Amino acid sequence: MKVVLLAGGYGSRISEESVFKPKPMIEIGGMPILWHIMKEYSYYGHNEFVICAGYKQEYIKEWFANYFLHNSDVSFDFREGKNEMTIHQSKLEPWKVTVVDTGYDTMTGGRIKRVQRYIGNKPFFMTYGDGVCDVDINKLLEFHRSHGKTATLTAVKMVQEKGVLDIGGDNAVKAFREKNITDCAPINAGYMVLEPAIFDLLDGDNCVFERKPLVTLAEKGELMSYIHEGFWQCMDNIREKNMLERLLQEGKAPWKKWERVVPKK
Repeated sequence: MKVVLLAGGYGSRISEESVFKPKPMIEIGGMPILWHIMKEYSYYGHNEFVICAGYKQEYIKEWFANYFLHNSDVSFDFREGKNEMTIHQSKLEPWKVTVVDTGYDTMTGGRIKRVQRYIGNKPFFMTYGDGVCDVDINKLLEFHRSHGKTATLTAVKMVQEKGVLDIGGDNAVKAFREKNITDCAPINAGYMVLEPAIFDLLDGDNCVFERKPLVTLAEKGELMSYIHEGFWQCMDNIREKNMLERLLQEGKAPWKKWERVVPKK
């Protein structure tokens, strides 16, 4: 299944670094947090990604354009006026990555709508490009297929400033409302599975996915929650970035299930 990653926002709350690059490209452990999220999905066999870029989208394109070179052993031969490059060995993931410029000021729902032609008429994963998690992606998918609804989101219970969920005994989301710092209730952690019918609820660049579309789905009984009791953490500010860095350095990063070593700075 394809994985849609929202990576087009300004990242104003971590402007110390986002002034230079898109927030999902801010590094933890020497690699962009976006790369960590992609490695999570790839670990479970999902290797085709559609990145909804916007702010400084050229940075994301250039990073992937150079990814092969930066992760390969190469020889450059300039002898006798030649300019030849030989690839000896590469350390690459089996990924197909489509980076789409979805606009600077487009809202989250509008960004998803803009990549519809790259998704087609099939279910897909979707998550935000600034949060890591140790959710079992394939169990999430299995749960989604079991209930037959339009959308499944991963819910975690933390004191956070995210969209708050009212979840019933059958795991159906009864209501969806905007964040409130005083809440200690299940929140939307992203890591969603969406049916293509979701595109019918997205109506242009000003569409905020977390407002009318999710609220409408909840009201119709078409939004389900996959309760995750493990690790989840977004990277909204430098403090959270440093915390994720520390977990990697100490070998205690729950989201890192793959074998490849994350380079140190």
